Amino acid sequence: MSIPVITVGAAEEDVVGGLERLHGPVTVVRRCSELAEMIAACQSGLALAAVVVEGCRELTSTLVDRLAAVGVSVVALTDDPEEARRLQSIGVVVAVPGIDPSALADHISQAVGRVASAAGPGYGYGSGFADPSADLASVAAPEALEEPPRGQGEIIAVWGPTGAPGRTLVAVNIAAELAADGKSVILVDADSYGASVSAVLGLLDESAGLAQACRLADQGLLDDRALESAAAFVFTTAGAFRVLTGTTRADRWTELRAAALSVVLDLARHAADFVVVDTGFCLESDEELSFDTMTPRRNAATLRSLEMADVVLAVGAADPVGIPRLVRGLAELEATIPEASPRIVLNKVKRSTVGHSPKRQLDEAWERFGPGPGIDAYLPADSAACELALLTGSVLLEAAPDSPLRQAIAQLVCAPVQRNRNSFRRSTRVLRFLKR
Repeated sequence: MSIPVITVGAAEEDVVGGLERLHGPVTVVRRCSELAEMIAACQSGLALAAVVVEGCRELTSTLVDRLAAVGVSVVALTDDPEEARRLQSIGVVVAVPGIDPSALADHISQAVGRVASAAGPGYGYGSGFADPSADLASVAAPEALEEPPRGQGEIIAVWGPTGAPGRTLVAVNIAAELAADGKSVILVDADSYGASVSAVLGLLDESAGLAQACRLADQGLLDDRALESAAAFVFTTAGAFRVLTGTTRADRWTELRAAALSVVLDLARHAADFVVVDTGFCLESDEELSFDTMTPRRNAATLRSLEMADVVLAVGAADPVGIPRLVRGLAELEATIPEASPRIVLNKVKRSTVGHSPKRQLDEAWERFGPGPGIDAYLPADSAACELALLTGSVLLEAAPDSPLRQAIAQLVCAPVQRNRNSFRRSTRVLRFLKR
């Protein structure tokens, strides 16, 4: 298989000459003087790999991710150990300047093979070409990059259709209940349209912790300490959890790039038992048809959060408007992210909008019109408790610990032992409230 390569940097003559003298599959098809020129050439489908001789510091996780999306892998030459560590953390294959041309060709083949295996069949110029990574020894990562194995936390994405079904309310109180159960929790506000976690919790935070973490992740500089610095601590009477606050203005959505958010969530799941993500409502992906594949995507944060989630809670309002919206939204969710298996949560359940015996009415309606999955939880409407919590900037377990709504949320997410011990008492309270 021929591997066309683009080189970047003024000091590329030795690299180009060395590769050309090999007369092997790696062929230099263009020499670029700057990164912007290289990006344009890659988007035109001219090459399968880019060798960055100069300008490595301009490489970011988002750039590498978007180049991989058009089938281009990146190899960078640097002799700075810190820079090499940063580049490898964002998916760049690193080699030292002055490397032997044959060894550099192997590095390029390795990088192309990695992108090819991720892309699957049909990668490159056709399925008739051989896998460029075949019969090549893999290059081991430097010892300095090896980390001890860490625990794998669970990502819970709270999603819901348009119309304020209560995504943020559920996400915030799930985080509080898990923290009260003794779990380490990170709450992430990834709503790119109307981030409101900080307002609900009464946080006077203008720093947009998630955007700060994404910027560091994009540069390959995010680690445990940086993640902890970006997060705000919320202390309750029963436990504490960390919060990565959302963007302070809706027009800052461009800071939540998908590749960077992936790094943030992956690091967060290693740092906590649970990562609760408050997502946006919109699942539209038509923007991916844009000619310019390097442009940011408004819904990328929501889509990537749902893709990475271990559990997706689909929250809908239990009323004649909210139920149809949820049904349509679930169909869109299945079409957009087929691997998601959402758990259905109906919020704001009350007799005045559903009718006599709300639970039975909702069960019958869902059996007739709803998609396959059944309803997992019914959260009763409790406006008094919600208003008190919002007024005091606190969670329900503090503002109204005996609220049926708080009890229902706790029953939804609490540990099995705690659920078994308290399930009868809690379910009795919730059902009594629903029958009012």
